Amino acid sequence: MSWFLVFPLMAPFATAVLSFLYRQRDSGRWIAVTGSLLAVLAALALMVQVLNQGVVVGQMGNWPAPYGITLAADRLSAMMVLLTAISGLAVSLYAAGEVDTTLEVLGFHSLMQILLGGVTGAFLTGDLFNLYVWFEVMLIASFGLQIMGGRPEQIDGAVKYVTLNLVSTVVFLSGIGLLYGVTGTLNMADLRSAVAASDRQGLIAVISMFFLIAFGMKAAAFPLFFWLPASYHTPTHTVSAVFAGLLTKVGVYSLFRVFTLIFDQDTGLAQPILLWVAGLTMVTGVLGAIAQTELRRILSYQIISSIGFLLLGLALSTPLAIAGAIFYLMHNIIVKVALFLTAGVMARLAGGEDLRRIGGLYKTAPALGVLFLITGFSLAGFPPLSGFWGKVLLVKASLASEAWILTAAVLVVGLLTIYSMTTIWAEAFWKNHPDDRDPALADLGDKRGVLLTPIVGLCVLSLGLGLFPQPFITFAEAAAAQLLAPDAYVAAVLGGSGP
Repeated sequence: MSWFLVFPLMAPFATAVLSFLYRQRDSGRWIAVTGSLLAVLAALALMVQVLNQGVVVGQMGNWPAPYGITLAADRLSAMMVLLTAISGLAVSLYAAGEVDTTLEVLGFHSLMQILLGGVTGAFLTGDLFNLYVWFEVMLIASFGLQIMGGRPEQIDGAVKYVTLNLVSTVVFLSGIGLLYGVTGTLNMADLRSAVAASDRQGLIAVISMFFLIAFGMKAAAFPLFFWLPASYHTPTHTVSAVFAGLLTKVGVYSLFRVFTLIFDQDTGLAQPILLWVAGLTMVTGVLGAIAQTELRRILSYQIISSIGFLLLGLALSTPLAIAGAIFYLMHNIIVKVALFLTAGVMARLAGGEDLRRIGGLYKTAPALGVLFLITGFSLAGFPPLSGFWGKVLLVKASLASEAWILTAAVLVVGLLTIYSMTTIWAEAFWKNHPDDRDPALADLGDKRGVLLTPIVGLCVLSLGLGLFPQPFITFAEAAAAQLLAPDAYVAAVLGGSGP
């Protein structure tokens, strides 16, 4: 058993227990922050181990694969675990300034840590059934966070959220059952050879569609995305930020994992569907964003649009396309968390999130305007910010694959995203407040430090990705090579297990 795999999982769950025990004291929130910092250190240690060793594998209870519970981390897994930990630290610190004592007593910090633990487990698991288990941990924790506060709009959004996620769970479980019936295994490394050796390739192709639908629903891909903008704007900004940064990305990660490791045989069925879904997800997401006037609704539709870029990389499935998607994934998680946290500060200062009823932020809070510009224009792909490089790689991959329509879609969606972000800037920062208010950062009082520090930290990371992209592009290319040639992953899981 590799403790490098266990520590990133232990940290959030141990923190959840301790923060629950101290939930009625101020120390509860700082336990959550400290635990999140330890999770970042554990994730960094795992990343170093993966970079030095290659694929890191742990067999729980020393049961050999494919019979036992396997944890495994390659470059993509380690990257996602690290980004989860960084996002967790940012939202835990922000929550110390936003979340009131009523929600803390109800166990807010514990549920947040359980959610982070579930996301981490999904990235590290080596078999499909335990991926389902981690999905359920995430669903339970996220539902609790979403309804915490009990406002009618929260309940309405949560019902839509949990209903669609339960449907996707049923589809996922159906696919698992059918796949086990055909192959007799659920270990992902073992499934690679079992699926390839099966004489029922027609049925395998149908089963792969179950996974495409289930993970596509969780990723909020077209046409099953409507639950996301109906629910992500209703909870606290802390919850919205972690949802925006991580939850849909678990669905994307699962698609990348199963369609490069298990269902990588060219049946001519999955790729055309993914190409259409990617393009339509990009376009409908950005059009939805343009049509909205409420800050978090705009950003929620931009989540959907971003998922289209990630699916495009998988649909093209070339080394350059996969590398571009992985780089874009790094950028997008950081920027999305930062944008939703920035939206929380904007709403706190301006007195709301409806762009028609707020304004005046640049005059009295110019530093906040700079933070929004960095993340907003990075999301739009404005050079030389981080979003630019991911889109450049995807455009080059689309051109190389002669996917002319999708190339045009990427460029047009990028321009429309700039328009969407400029609209927020003009309405919230540039124009005067309709009520002649003068919101200033000083109005945050003693909460200013904990609210702004995570946003500043994420902006620095985003700037680092944009201004010094080459090491991260090299990492993404190596991660793409591991995905497209997973022999090392399979050998590590099946050949490195002990009796």
